Amino acid sequence: MAKFERHVFVCTNFREPGSARPSCTTDGKGELHGALKDAAKAAGLVPRVRINKSGCLEQCEHGPTVVVYPEAVWYGGVKVEDVPEIVSEHLIGGRPVERLIIADDCLNAAVCPHRPALVTRG
Repeated sequence: MAKFERHVFVCTNFREPGSARPSCTTDGKGELHGALKDAAKAAGLVPRVRINKSGCLEQCEHGPTVVVYPEAVWYGGVKVEDVPEIVSEHLIGGRPVERLIIADDCLNAAVCPHRPALVTRG
């Protein structure tokens, strides 16, 4: 099998209500993953583009989170309604959807406007 042109990871992590950090799914079923997978298939991108479920991507406060490789574009706050734009603009057109990109100063940062300071475990 040839290498994938793009590999898309969709966080489907679920946490119980009241957890310290939010979940990327409300039920762990991955509605967003399914929508991306269906849209990629309908656009004729399969098998060149792979859409995978992922566990926690550590961007909980920006969730639901999607990351596209090899570009390493991290999307936050992604909704099912955003799927057609991600597929047409990014996966087909090669142009990341700027309005959904997690800001560099928030990505994997200990503190950003969306994320409280992380407690260091000792």
